[in-house]
Amino acid sequence: MKIRADRDVCIGAGNCVLAAENVFDQDDDAIVVVLQETPEGADAEAARNAVGSCPSGALSIEET
Repeated sequence: MKIRADRDVCIGAGNCVLAAENVFDQDDDAIVVVLQETPEGADAEAARNAVGSCPSGALSIEET
């Protein structure tokens, strides 16, 4: 899996960081930053939950 984030669509809600703090962070403007593009194990599951809870649809998963 590979995580993709469209920073132009992100609204800075922070759900991704709450769901997967090892995978996502926010910059000074609260816009998503992907820390791990290819998370594994528990981080991968947390990332899936984060993508599902993103209110703006800025996050997506590309299965590899």
